[in-house]
Amino acid sequence: MSIVDKDDQIQRLLLGEGSVRAQMVTLTRSWREILKRHDLPAVLIAELGRLSAAGVLLAAALKFEGSLVLQIHGDGPVKLMVVESSANGEFRATAKLSEGAVLQDGDSLDVLVNSEGKGRFVVTLDPGPTAENRQTYQGIVSLDAGAVALMLESYMQRSEQIPTRIWLSANRERACGLLLQKLPGDGGIHSASDNDAWDRLVLLADTVTERELLSLTPEALLHRLFWQEKIQTSETRSCRFACSCTREKVASMLRMLGRREVEEILAERADVEVHCDFCNQRYAFDAIDSAQLFTDTAPAPESDLRH
Repeated sequence: MSIVDKDDQIQRLLLGEGSVRAQMVTLTRSWREILKRHDLPAVLIAELGRLSAAGVLLAAALKFEGSLVLQIHGDGPVKLMVVESSANGEFRATAKLSEGAVLQDGDSLDVLVNSEGKGRFVVTLDPGPTAENRQTYQGIVSLDAGAVALMLESYMQRSEQIPTRIWLSANRERACGLLLQKLPGDGGIHSASDNDAWDRLVLLADTVTERELLSLTPEALLHRLFWQEKIQTSETRSCRFACSCTREKVASMLRMLGRREVEEILAERADVEVHCDFCNQRYAFDAIDSAQLFTDTAPAPESDLRH
């Protein structure tokens, strides 16, 4: 089956008389945009791609304008994997290797990030600066399941009490995912007339292969799986890579670091350089720029971007 190069999108459906939410995400151009900025081995590309697809899927269900962050701190060859996604389809992702790390094709996620049993998987919900309630929520995901999809399924069941199934696949060309969630039935907001909908739909979705996830369009795959099902509602949203770093934010960070610390760095080198791990952008502040940080109330000028 050939790869279909379509614009990145997430498709959302309600099935089973409205009792089951189905979502499928396809990341193509945005995923390649991320990989252009990072030199990663194939086994890590696959894992970061699965994490990216999962992040976009879960963020699409957010009921606020903030962001969801999936963060794995590893104790093995992979030091860090991070995916930050917003409800509007924007996302960014990065990964870091431990010093001297050697990765082998076929390494499991457990080997990559939890070889000593000290890895951590954290989910963070950030409501954003405009939210009435600015409190950030963090939850811990068990790494015992051994795969991103299984870990997040267990987390959603335990912390949110929402039955959730996730299927993920990724390579250098695409990162894709399918999610099913059982919505409230008896006494809830959805009809319970289709009592076996959840079991039936999970059984159908379980027939999907990683090859199909990567090669079929969302429309073709959803038709292949659920062609006999009645669709209550359908919505398609676009997805894109977007990094929130700016020179203004870096300037604010340097102000928080303090004049003394910045001057000590400048005593050893020509400028203070900050590198964004997500988009690979570099921001440089020379002695004049750095002095302005602590004398002006306005941010460092955007016109002089020494990346």
